[in-house]
Amino acid sequence: MNKKIAIPMEKGVLCAHFGHCEYFAIVTVENDLVVKSQEEVPPAHEPGLYPKWIASFGVTDVIAGGMGQKAIDLFNGQNINVFVGSPIEAADKIVEAFLAGTLSLNANYCDHDTRPKHDCKSEHNCGQ
Repeated sequence: MNKKIAIPMEKGVLCAHFGHCEYFAIVTVENDLVVKSQEEVPPAHEPGLYPKWIASFGVTDVIAGGMGQKAIDLFNGQNINVFVGSPIEAADKIVEAFLAGTLSLNANYCDHDTRPKHDCKSEHNCGQ
């Protein structure tokens, strides 16, 4: 399997909300092996900007804690698969579990389009 996976990161672990991360870990996988991992600092967050920016790196998959349906649709429009509900762990552990088919994907942490406004800071610091 050849993939390029983007994971929003903050302080060395997955950031629960991709739109408020410090950087993205972009992991290149060839023949089911990680061959490269790089950190890319995103531009200022504006609605609809990240899908095109992330696509510019040749990303095939995004693994996140949560994002709204509109953002998921924009990523899908860039031919990028989106997986939400990932545990808050280091990128290498997330990718390892993803490749092994054992990544536990739970509820979308921040589905802003369908959930009422909530206090994310107390739950998981998504910055909503």
